[in-house]
Amino acid sequence: MSTDTNTTGTVETTDVPQVDPAEAARLIDEGAFLVDVREPDEFAAGHAPGAVNMPLEQLDPEAVPRDRLIITTCRTGHRGAKAAARLLAAGFDVRNLTGGMTAWAAAGLPVVRDDGSPGTIAGG
Repeated sequence: MSTDTNTTGTVETTDVPQVDPAEAARLIDEGAFLVDVREPDEFAAGHAPGAVNMPLEQLDPEAVPRDRLIITTCRTGHRGAKAAARLLAAGFDVRNLTGGMTAWAAAGLPVVRDDGSPGTIAGG
């Protein structure tokens, strides 16, 4: 019996495993793949080093590596949880970053722009 799916075969966002910023950073250092599902302008303003931008509405599980732990993120964690639920339902080993990039930045972890310069996390 699986607790990961409801009767429709979809995963609820409440079923998604969560990870705090410090643990996410450790897992990324160990090879986890970070998917940032914010819109391109949000991502361009600032993101975690090494993150790959796949906006939620364009998230394609076929473009995500199956051989690595996946961590999803957004600004506050809500879109990331939706993305993680979608990937979990597709059979991925996935965690959502609790609090998203807002929590990441608040934890003092690096936020960069594509050119490597310091970035920011836009409020909303």
